[in-house]
Amino acid sequence: MLLDAIDSPADLKRLPLRQLPKLAQEIREELVQAVAKLGGHLASSLGAVELCLALHYVFEAPEDQLVWDMGYQAYTHKLLTGRRHRIQTLKQLGGLSGFNNKDESPYDLFTTGHGGTCLSTAMGLAVASQQAGGALRRVVAIIGDASLGEGMALEALNHIGHVKPDLLVILNDNKMSIAPPVGGLSRYLNKIITNPLYNTIHGELEQLVAKLPKGARLLRLGRKVEESMKGLLVPGLIFEELGFRYVGPIDGHDLRELVTTLKNVSRMKGPILLHVQTLKGKGYAPAEQDPERFHKTEPFAVRTGHPLKAGNGKRSRATMTFTEAFSETLVDLASQDERVIGITAAMPEGTGLAAFAKKFPSRYFDVGMAEQHGLGLAAGLARAGRRPVVAIYSTFLQRAFDQIMHEISLQNLPVILAIDRAGLVGEDGPTHHGVFDVAYLRIFPNLAVLSPKDPDELRSMLRWAVEAGKPVAVRYARGGILCGEPLGRSSRIALGKAEWLRQGSDVAIMALGALVYPALEAASRLQRDGIEAAVVNARFVKPLDTAMIRQAATQTGAIVTLEEAQVSSGFGSAVSEHLEAMGLSTVPMHRIGLPDRFVEHGRRDQLLKLCELDPDGLTRRISAWYQTLKIPACAAPVSAGRPAESFRLLTPST
Repeated sequence: MLLDAIDSPADLKRLPLRQLPKLAQEIREELVQAVAKLGGHLASSLGAVELCLALHYVFEAPEDQLVWDMGYQAYTHKLLTGRRHRIQTLKQLGGLSGFNNKDESPYDLFTTGHGGTCLSTAMGLAVASQQAGGALRRVVAIIGDASLGEGMALEALNHIGHVKPDLLVILNDNKMSIAPPVGGLSRYLNKIITNPLYNTIHGELEQLVAKLPKGARLLRLGRKVEESMKGLLVPGLIFEELGFRYVGPIDGHDLRELVTTLKNVSRMKGPILLHVQTLKGKGYAPAEQDPERFHKTEPFAVRTGHPLKAGNGKRSRATMTFTEAFSETLVDLASQDERVIGITAAMPEGTGLAAFAKKFPSRYFDVGMAEQHGLGLAAGLARAGRRPVVAIYSTFLQRAFDQIMHEISLQNLPVILAIDRAGLVGEDGPTHHGVFDVAYLRIFPNLAVLSPKDPDELRSMLRWAVEAGKPVAVRYARGGILCGEPLGRSSRIALGKAEWLRQGSDVAIMALGALVYPALEAASRLQRDGIEAAVVNARFVKPLDTAMIRQAATQTGAIVTLEEAQVSSGFGSAVSEHLEAMGLSTVPMHRIGLPDRFVEHGRRDQLLKLCELDPDGLTRRISAWYQTLKIPACAAPVSAGRPAESFRLLTPST
């Protein structure tokens, strides 16, 4: 195999151009085998194989800087840069990241996972290179057409066209979302535009014309004629108007055309936009036929493309996921209430809105990779009397922080944020973990923030949210309950009211969301160690149930808070603030959550165990902490007539 001899881009450059198509086929086979076994982003990577090969064949990375947007189109890039021997660890704990990762390879300049960022960072590299006199270094940004509509990308395009650094932007268009090429004439024009001789003559003619009488007017007229002709032939006039030299579209699977064009544009100055058209899933029939499913896929059978874990119809209450419960409930609510609107940002399948879109197409909006606009749209709909439900991953909601404040909370509008993947999401790693939302959502006035313990409770919370008439954020985890059996029908949802689930006299465990079931399991194990632990399902991050907090403190004399989120400024911090406000600041309290660091990628159950948020880890942590408390066995719990100061913390035992 040719691939066996490739351990770096230098090895690739030794191959004659005629052998690259064979290498591309070998790479596709390697990627399909790896992703079929492990799962991952497949369709985009298959579509970008030739583009990756051509880039590394022409440019001298890492001296020439290739900046990939997100990175799930860059699995070939990993194979060509010394990581093939680890491809069978893709997205596994301790293995290769599913995205570009700065700690993984010098060829990866940034750790990426959010779309639309590469144009800004690449511009920074290009400007810095020019200021340092690095004229021979090329900076290349590779962005997908879906990311191009993201606000940050559009802002960057505008600024690049104004500053005009030497920067090559490659638009990997795998959905024909801009326009198709216009036959052979378009290809011929591209060859002219990128030809070094043409560009030399073009520049010299402009200098000559500028010296003629009324030369400036002639130049403006000539450029308008040139742009008008290109506008008739190619779909790049908008980029020309922004200040780019537009080239394309070209066939992203024709290696000879790719290599020739890249060599030519590498000699051109200023901002260049090369429009490359590719086919998602190229070379693997199931992915070509269903690119949406193979955008990110679970393990599958290579021969058929069918998932290895096929669904079997209706899920039981014990195995139903939060996303499935959300999907079913939103359809039910919309059937009963025509005010309900569904909004997502390019994630209809992942967020569970696909079923809603199919049944209520006129009440469904996919805004693309534009979370800020999505929340602004929701605000307008809410002002007009609708009940918009914005289904969005926690990690992507971060991109609309200002809209939560300015468009929703400040206006006090009844927008419902259905926040999926809140907590540790697993194999996609730190760029996708939804672990910061608790800390930043609880600071907004008017916004109620809830987190259900199980899919059944999510149903109840959604119904409550539609009728609440105020801004509501409901955050829920990936998957379903982590352990145990569903508890059945919950008590009625009421604003700021928690749920007492288990009695105990020694310590009260106040758990948020998906950690309620691990808390119940840990409480059972603690009882075997002689520690009687009460368990409270917090339900609300904001407003907190202050009466329940007081009850937990006075009945047990010690509180532990649990959250699958950053412990800094999170749910536990909110409980601590309320204890202080109630004059109970000396009640011993232990906040358990995620550490102040980015958590790596791996299966969710592995990461929970790694962070000691599984039942075993929680039992150890709570027991060890409780043993540090000097609480006499005969001591009565804190009450209104007995000061909390009688309980004090000791130095932790060795």
